[in-house]
Amino acid sequence: MADYSLPLRRYYAYYTVGFFLFILVLGVLERHGMPPRWIGYSFLFLTIFLYATIGVLARTASVSEYYVAGRRVPAVFNGMATGADWMSSASFMGLAGTLYLTGYQGLAYVMGWTGGYVLVALLLAPYLRRFGQYTIPDFLAARYGGNLARLVGVFATVLASFVYVVAQIYGVGLITSRFVGLQFEIGVFVGLAGILVCSFLGGMRAVTWTQVAQYAILIVAYLVPVTILSFEVTGIPVPQLTYGQVLQKVQVLEERIFDDPAEVDARRLFRERADGYYTRILTLPDSLEEERRSLSTQINELKSSNAQMREVVALERLRRELPKTSEAARAYWDQLMREAGQRGALPDHHLTPYPGAAEGVNNTARLNFLTLVFCLMVGTAALPHVLMRYYTTTSVRDARRSVFWSLFFILALYLTAPAYAAFAKYEIYSSLVGSSITQLPIWVTSWGKIGLVSIEDINGDGILQLAELSLNPDVVLLATPEIAGLPYVISGLVAAGALAAALSTADGLLLTIASALSHDVYYKVLRPTATTQWRLVVSKSLLLVVAVLAASVASQKPATILFMVAWAFSLAGAALFPALILGVFWKRATPTGAVSGMVVGLLMTIYYMIRVHFDAIPWLGIHGIGMEPWLGIQSTSAGVWGVAIGFFTIIIVSLFGEPPSEETQDFVESVRYPEMERW
Repeated sequence: MADYSLPLRRYYAYYTVGFFLFILVLGVLERHGMPPRWIGYSFLFLTIFLYATIGVLARTASVSEYYVAGRRVPAVFNGMATGADWMSSASFMGLAGTLYLTGYQGLAYVMGWTGGYVLVALLLAPYLRRFGQYTIPDFLAARYGGNLARLVGVFATVLASFVYVVAQIYGVGLITSRFVGLQFEIGVFVGLAGILVCSFLGGMRAVTWTQVAQYAILIVAYLVPVTILSFEVTGIPVPQLTYGQVLQKVQVLEERIFDDPAEVDARRLFRERADGYYTRILTLPDSLEEERRSLSTQINELKSSNAQMREVVALERLRRELPKTSEAARAYWDQLMREAGQRGALPDHHLTPYPGAAEGVNNTARLNFLTLVFCLMVGTAALPHVLMRYYTTTSVRDARRSVFWSLFFILALYLTAPAYAAFAKYEIYSSLVGSSITQLPIWVTSWGKIGLVSIEDINGDGILQLAELSLNPDVVLLATPEIAGLPYVISGLVAAGALAAALSTADGLLLTIASALSHDVYYKVLRPTATTQWRLVVSKSLLLVVAVLAASVASQKPATILFMVAWAFSLAGAALFPALILGVFWKRATPTGAVSGMVVGLLMTIYYMIRVHFDAIPWLGIHGIGMEPWLGIQSTSAGVWGVAIGFFTIIIVSLFGEPPSEETQDFVESVRYPEMERW
């Protein structure tokens, strides 16, 4: 193994040094007048070219290499690959933005995601590596005997991974549309080409070595901007240690901004707008007709008074966009009412834990915090694309060591995310809020063009109040260099890092989906006599189909990145975690119990998720399906119900059924107590 690791270290050292030199060259060229768009193109296409080169060089026709990289990835490199696989666009882009918007509450993501790796290390990784094979459904089929458990596992794997990969491709679309100037929908498919070129040719082997390279880029891209900011604001280039000082400054700014008379007036106007939408909802369908007549009257008056054409066009667009039916109007105005209500509410202080105006609200916030931590932990421990990485190590010992290195490399980012939120909030509160709307920095307009930043001078004073600024959480990290006035090459570097994070995770997810469908459905169920060549052809074909489908869904912008990722964790945790844990640690778990628990847990999670988050699904013609959350638990924590009912169902059904065969119990023994390896 030493002979295999040494050249790898040398190659990746050269690669990292070359990347730093590339950044320096672009920095010099920017100082000499290189246009920002060309910097964006350079980062985008050079990094994709590097990943593509690795993918081509690592192409393989071996089944073992394609599915598990030949089971010879050293622990340190598997830890780096897992770190890149794990640090998706949700971690890279969404986490800092969520911490910016929610403050203390956002720490649930940090605690849940890192805590999940403790469960992986203690409860699953070594046992799955001892089992061997290629996929998680492989283990379910061997443990619970037969293809029914395998097929349910495949469905859960595909569903959770698909939701997750949509979030990654959505992130790619944001990056390419902003930094290269492509239309969002086109940028999604351009990024998709970069994803496919690695996973399509070489499977897990190519994905692994590409992800190691991507980790080097994404961690440098994440640390550089906030380190520069830390030095500029505090004089110390260690943001993980200095952001506490900045938070104290943020607290002072919050006290001044929240109580400013203009800010209070802006919040009042947003609340009045929310009340107006509520009145319209109550008076449907008459209010819809009245709104249409009112817009028509305003348009006619503007035309007769020779007003500017852009005002007429704006009102005509509003009239065209009015809902056609009362049900659609109810959903549309309800969404606008919630948005206005949120902007009219008193903001929470960044350091306030479990914010709320009353004890009941505090308790609900606390419960949501704890349930989200739980769902992210069990979801982490059950995510198929993460667990598959531990099939690639050389031994059970290396599987354990690999988890340690995974946590080590992941913590470099997670310990920095709160600092990003603090520095970004300080810059916005001190430099942007209170400035003239006619003199806002260019980044506000740039990100506003793709719908991630919006400004509305609701009180008409020409000054930007905090309530009049709306930031999508996905924009905070990407815009931080521009917010702080750093050179554009730093913005390009952050975009390259975000792209690396999204591509690395998307590669792993698409490979997981394709492997589940080709190996577990096509080969294990439909055609056990398929040749190696046909298995790889089917896998690559399915990978292409799933990738295009995921890109099509992502182009519709279904939700923010972090919301979609949290849903994926709840789905994976509810469907797979109880069956995996009881499969390893409880010999009495039966096939019927496992299948029942997986199905019931998954259905419960989907039911709760849809009804709490959506009041309507217009493209299906469904309206009025929303319900109040049980105990106030939001849809991002829907898995808490699925996991609970999944465990309960497996245990009860198993106890009322026949015990597993002696052969199955011996299998559990062999997985639980492997022959001792030399450490």
